[in-house]
Amino acid sequence: MLAVLGLMCAAAATAGLWAGIQSWRVRRRALVRLYAMDVPITSGDSSSRDNALVQWLARAGFRRPEAPSLFMAATVGSAAAGVVLSQLYRLFLFESLLDAIVGVPGSAGDALALVLQAGPWIIFVVSALAPTIVVRTARRARVQAIEQDLPLALELFATMAEAGLGFDAALARIVRAQGSDRALSNEFLNFQHDMLAGISRTQALRQLGRRVDIPSLTSFTSALIQAEAIGASMAETLQHQAVDLRQRRRENALLQAQALPVKLVFPLVICFLPSIFVSTLAPVIFQMIEVADSVIRSAGQ
Repeated sequence: MLAVLGLMCAAAATAGLWAGIQSWRVRRRALVRLYAMDVPITSGDSSSRDNALVQWLARAGFRRPEAPSLFMAATVGSAAAGVVLSQLYRLFLFESLLDAIVGVPGSAGDALALVLQAGPWIIFVVSALAPTIVVRTARRARVQAIEQDLPLALELFATMAEAGLGFDAALARIVRAQGSDRALSNEFLNFQHDMLAGISRTQALRQLGRRVDIPSLTSFTSALIQAEAIGASMAETLQHQAVDLRQRRRENALLQAQALPVKLVFPLVICFLPSIFVSTLAPVIFQMIEVADSVIRSAGQ
């Protein structure tokens, strides 16, 4: 039974990994097509585009000029702190913890001893990766906030476009309504600044998609660029984008709901089944032990 459950979990994990790889490939191809005609405005923009660290920090919301230097300094400082903490662990904690697990029977004690011996390296790696973890957490929170605000923004765009309001005026109203403290409103505000700086709308939309690098917003900017190029109705384009985003969010919710039984296998096997076995088999085993003990005693007499 456990082997079958393990095979099911492995198959589900493999399918999820393959789907993630395919989604990443599709997104990268969409980005390449979207920015194939992108021309850099300044040499600074070109150099920052070539710098993967700058792009990575910018997509997490850290866009100040000193952000890469601060990140590198924080990484070096965290690595140095990890060295100090690992040495303190080796000098003051390792022996006491090793003495505490000496009495653990079986191979569990050996496994814990190996973990304690690798403790300095674990502390160093975790401490050195602390700035990276912070940036990844900020990026994840930013993506979640943008994906949460984008459907409402698209609905407002479509409604105001159907009412006869232009795209720029509708964008200004949305930014004023949501405020600049939200991630999506901040990106729209940067888009307005690019437009005020003399950048064309197509170029500003490409830069917006590049700064955020989220599939839903990339699809939105790509549709607007195409509508701008062929002269299609902006209201219809925004309405189609709103409907498509709602459909994709619904499909994503259904996909997560279908994956829930597979995710419940692990807590079921690890937490519930052992307790069920103990509660159901413990009385039977106890009675069998009593019977065997009485048989042994009667045979000895």
